[in-house]
Amino acid sequence: MLPQWVIEEKRDGHPLSESDIREFIHGYAVGDIPDYQMAALAMAIYFKGMTFEEVTVLTDAMMRSGELIDTHSLEWPTADKHSTGGIGDKVSLVLAPLVACCGVAVPMLSGRGLGITGGTLDKLESIPGYCTNLSPEAFLETLAACGCSITGQTAELAPADKKLYALRDVTGTVPSIPLISASIMSKKLAEGAANLVLDVKWGQGAFMKTLDEARELACTMVAIGHSMGRGITAILTDMNQPLGCAAGNSLEVVETVEALQGRGPADLMEVTLALSAEMLLLAGKSHSLDAARKILMDTLASGAAFEKFKTMVRLQGGDVIVLDDPSRLPQAVFVESLVADADGVVTEVNADRIGRGVMLLGGGRVQVTDIIDPAVGISELCKIGAWVTKGQPLLKLHANAEDKLSAAQSMVSRAITISPSAPTSSPSLIVETIRPKDL
Repeated sequence: MLPQWVIEEKRDGHPLSESDIREFIHGYAVGDIPDYQMAALAMAIYFKGMTFEEVTVLTDAMMRSGELIDTHSLEWPTADKHSTGGIGDKVSLVLAPLVACCGVAVPMLSGRGLGITGGTLDKLESIPGYCTNLSPEAFLETLAACGCSITGQTAELAPADKKLYALRDVTGTVPSIPLISASIMSKKLAEGAANLVLDVKWGQGAFMKTLDEARELACTMVAIGHSMGRGITAILTDMNQPLGCAAGNSLEVVETVEALQGRGPADLMEVTLALSAEMLLLAGKSHSLDAARKILMDTLASGAAFEKFKTMVRLQGGDVIVLDDPSRLPQAVFVESLVADADGVVTEVNADRIGRGVMLLGGGRVQVTDIIDPAVGISELCKIGAWVTKGQPLLKLHANAEDKLSAAQSMVSRAITISPSAPTSSPSLIVETIRPKDL
């Protein structure tokens, strides 16, 4: 196999053979195939797509490019959750300790921010000392000790995906259903969870801009997981406005603490509880979604989930003092409010522009090598349907540079629309649930 021949085949719209896919991915993982050829193939896939058979082989090849974690030694059933990314999406930080408290081990390999969407690892790294590059052995030890662990991909786990994940961000090939599906499923299958619940987002702040695109992605991943013997469900959720009231790394950790203490925003908790209930159902810890939801609500009320989160953070080297006192988390120098210019009701909070605002503040990456500022972002964000008066704060901007603050103000001022009357209906946050029997 010559890499350029494989690129040409896909460029011309032909399906790739199993052997060509496996050899190409292996060559890329070990360094025999350079980034520029992988980027060319990714762009060809972006434009020409892949058959389900190709995507399944691509997923398996990426999964097998490194070690596979065996979770059979754990005393609990295993389940994980993955989000396709959005603005203000800190669900993983709330969900992992919550589900672990209910007798389900949650082995979670997460990623960094892509484009305007935040990354779970970036949020956790705003906690001083938190280690996001556990070895497979340390990952299993943390799981055995507390039932949940959130870490990143090491060189041993799905290394082909780790390299391609970063490459896609800077080559314009992120919103490709075959590449997203293979990326997510390869690392989720490599981490050893027997069950998986997917949060597939659509809208202005998601990679999938339309509901039809999100549904296609969800169906593809559910089919891959089912074909590989995993229990799997996908939930389609709205990302036209940010999730919760904070966007930015340390600010989202603050909101996570509030959520685990029973004070989370309604939309954040709705999505978290829906995904968590599906995990309990798949793992056999509940006979119905209603019963699972009650278990979860009781667990939150008890304070056990917050204590579990602190245990996980401590085991991964993080400073738990900042969780009991979030004012110790990274703080921005400048904090300014954006105020309403008229009385009325909020009819739009454009997630794309809010995400771009956070990037302009320094809370996201333009290039792979960029260093994220954990302190910057947006807090106290208003929600669609809120009634406001002229001069009332709509959000707070947290910045460490005046020029970045000014640029972000210009961006986010165009994100919020205020109308004299309320919309006829509120957007539905949870749109649809897809299970293998629905395919």
